[in-house]
Amino acid sequence: MNAENGANAEQVPTKRRRRPEKTVEITDPKAIRALAHAARLEVISELYESQLSRTATELAAQTGLTPSAMSYHLRALQKWGIVVPAETTGDARERRWKAAGTDFNIVSGSSVASPELAVVDLELDVFRRRALAYSRTRNEQRAKGEASDSSAAMILASKLLYLTMEQRVELNSRIDEILREYELEDPASIPSGAERMATMWSLIPDDRSPGLSA
Repeated sequence: MNAENGANAEQVPTKRRRRPEKTVEITDPKAIRALAHAARLEVISELYESQLSRTATELAAQTGLTPSAMSYHLRALQKWGIVVPAETTGDARERRWKAAGTDFNIVSGSSVASPELAVVDLELDVFRRRALAYSRTRNEQRAKGEASDSSAAMILASKLLYLTMEQRVELNSRIDEILREYELEDPASIPSGAERMATMWSLIPDDRSPGLSA
């Protein structure tokens, strides 16, 4: 998921995954405000990143909601064209849902009080919950005396850079290209030994920087 504020910078062509692509772009302020809910963001992340269909029950278990509450959120996301019903396989008693595309962007224009800031806050909260869940699992493994190789298992890095607009576009394009090289061409075919990992990439102006002396 990407959140953009202001006019879109010219995009640098990137090496993309070979499966067909479709970007779902949200520009309506009402739709953006509708995303300001932790469960809905987790659903978008799950469906868009995995590119697999899920039932309301499966998504409810992941987010801690009831299946009926999750069904409500899925219908709200369907209203804005973010998710769509998927083909039913196997047990047809419960509807399956899938992402309406392969990529998802939030473009809020140039408003100062941008509603996507609430989305960013919730995304950070999702990251915190993932980190805490990993920490709990690791501690439980240690308490049981089970070996736990935590080297490079969880990485959080921060760096301050001075970039021109052209460099920002180039850097974002290069990061995007690298990440896509590791995406599965067939989301349903996971390599043996592969572990599901969550990534987060951010680039934001740091207005708190002190002025540079001449």
